[in-house]
Amino acid sequence: MKDSIDSIYQTYFNDIYYFLLSLCHNHHSAEDLVQETFFRAHLYLETFQGKNVKAWLFTVAYHVFIDQFRKNKRLVVKENDFFQEKMDNAQRTEETVLLKEEIQRVINMLKVLPEKQRMAVLLADFQELTTEEGAMVMNISPTYFKVLLFRGRQTIRQRGKQIRE
Repeated sequence: MKDSIDSIYQTYFNDIYYFLLSLCHNHHSAEDLVQETFFRAHLYLETFQGKNVKAWLFTVAYHVFIDQFRKNKRLVVKENDFFQEKMDNAQRTEETVLLKEEIQRVINMLKVLPEKQRMAVLLADFQELTTEEGAMVMNISPTYFKVLLFRGRQTIRQRGKQIRE
């Protein structure tokens, strides 16, 4: 493995953090999960044989999240810090209000999706993983990943139409 854990950490920290934040909706939990993800990655980095470090890290992060979720069946939902970086970049009050409303709509739409569909949408549309990479992270076939992604997107589109009407 050519990359050191430090360079991998610097390269993928934000992606992994926002992915985990989108799953647990809690800044502090996401930070803890990121640290656990990179700890596990450090332990197994020397034995990693794949070519795509990003997809492998998302797989590790997903499993860390699932392990934590199983330990604590009840997760604290905190959405105020979600997309905070985008809020900080908003220039005017009107932009901030509109951005906050849009973010809340996205969060609400993602909440209605079944877990596997939500994961597929997050991996493909927010983290920009390929079908093969997303399927690898979720440990499912690429065909099933495509089905989950299609159904998730379809549900979001239908819900978006209902909200506009």
